[in-house]
Amino acid sequence: MGRNTRKRRSPLAVRAVAASAALAIGGGGLIWANFYASAHETNSSPNTTKAAAAQVATISCPDVGQKLTSVPANAKSNVDTELATLDKQITEAYARLASSRQAQTNDAGFVQNAILSPLKDKRTAVIGRIKIDFTRVGAAAPTTLDGLAACTGTTADQAQTTAGGQNNGQNNGGQNNNGQNNGGQNNGGQQNNGGASASAAPSASAPANIGGQAGNGPVAADFVDITKVAANVQGKPQKGANASRGTFTTQCGVNANKNHNTDNVIVAPGVTNGAHHLHDYVGNQKVNAFSSNQTFLQGGTSCQNKSDLSSYYWPVVRLQNGTQDFDQNADGGGKEGNVGKILTPVQAQIKYVGSPASKVVAMPQFLRIITGDAKTTTNGLANANAHWSCTGFENKVQLTTQYPICPQGSNVVRTFAFQSCWDGQNIDSANHRTHVAFADPASGVCGNGFKAIPQLTMRLVYKIAPPVLQNGVVKNAYAVDGFPEQLHKSATDHDDFISVTTGGLANKPPTLTNPGPQSR
Repeated sequence: MGRNTRKRRSPLAVRAVAASAALAIGGGGLIWANFYASAHETNSSPNTTKAAAAQVATISCPDVGQKLTSVPANAKSNVDTELATLDKQITEAYARLASSRQAQTNDAGFVQNAILSPLKDKRTAVIGRIKIDFTRVGAAAPTTLDGLAACTGTTADQAQTTAGGQNNGQNNGGQNNNGQNNGGQNNGGQQNNGGASASAAPSASAPANIGGQAGNGPVAADFVDITKVAANVQGKPQKGANASRGTFTTQCGVNANKNHNTDNVIVAPGVTNGAHHLHDYVGNQKVNAFSSNQTFLQGGTSCQNKSDLSSYYWPVVRLQNGTQDFDQNADGGGKEGNVGKILTPVQAQIKYVGSPASKVVAMPQFLRIITGDAKTTTNGLANANAHWSCTGFENKVQLTTQYPICPQGSNVVRTFAFQSCWDGQNIDSANHRTHVAFADPASGVCGNGFKAIPQLTMRLVYKIAPPVLQNGVVKNAYAVDGFPEQLHKSATDHDDFISVTTGGLANKPPTLTNPGPQSR
């Protein structure tokens, strides 16, 4: 794969783009307040500018789960629970961060002493228990977890740099698999339309809201006018002589029946609110933290093909226009910074496609795949696989680190292209990644002895009035739900899948292990 050759923006430009304005609910209306001022503004005193720039926007913690590539089967349940505890601790620390802005203004050491140090102690205890879970079943305690307890405070401009347009691993196999290398995301639109031009310096007691209706994003720099972004979609691999040319489309609806929860049975089985954000579910209708493989087989489905009991679930999209939804005061909802009107897609297309390089084998029953990374704001973009575009632009522009502002008459589109290579043995892995992989983006070939499986692709379309960018502030923003400390960045978009089929459906096209008259 080629290097990303985009010119890095100057520190001053990055600061300008990362500048934001806070949007908070006040009474029955919206209160808009400029938060960051440009460093060169003459009417900003050095002290207030420094204080604003240094405000901690979010908390960045090493992702312990991603370091656990192998967990003994009889320790897995306890380890999953402990990993969910780490997420809960970060959420609680972030809530403390957001509610103590005045104390932070008064005491420069408050965040470190009152939030980060206690969080480190709590994480140290959990990591210690994970090691004990290993040794208790006769396995060696993982050394990969050493040094992962400490978290840091991240400023708004640092968060924007991590998940807002800089080159931090965006050319991972998943993103280039369909030619979406995001080459045009910084092509003028962000600075021209998303940068702040605050005219008033923040006061010393200004709240450190990082944009958005709940004060934790998104910001103006998270949006770009798609008509001002250069084309960046590259061609797909050429189909070879042994290509699997079949496709299979399943119609499962758009979650019009509002089947939601804030669990994640893949990542945090047995843990209520393990996702800390709300999911749409289509396909299998009985999926929550306590579901099992047996439950899936009894769950029924929203799919027209009743043999498709698979679960397809993704974070909801919300319109942040000051309205409230049913979960305004609930865990995973308003309590964790996920606010606004929940939007139902107007279209949800789920399709399985073959490999351009070889025949494919059937997906194993109960295979789990997560594509993308819900924590890119703190993890970086190595596992990002978000694709945002607009109808009429999908073959030209795909975005990962910004949300598109679509022209009138065009709708917002989220697409996902899942990993299409499988290790041939495991239906899941400890970090939910290593049992599957992306094919080579140029050839479509699976490496490391992995087998090609049908590639699940999903396309979700939303009718959204275009957000408005004015003076560095975004009004009527939309954003995906996420962990509160992730600041609703577009790159945190992700999608989850559990393969559950009956009646031989897994062997339908594009699977060609048993070619028959339906294969094509």
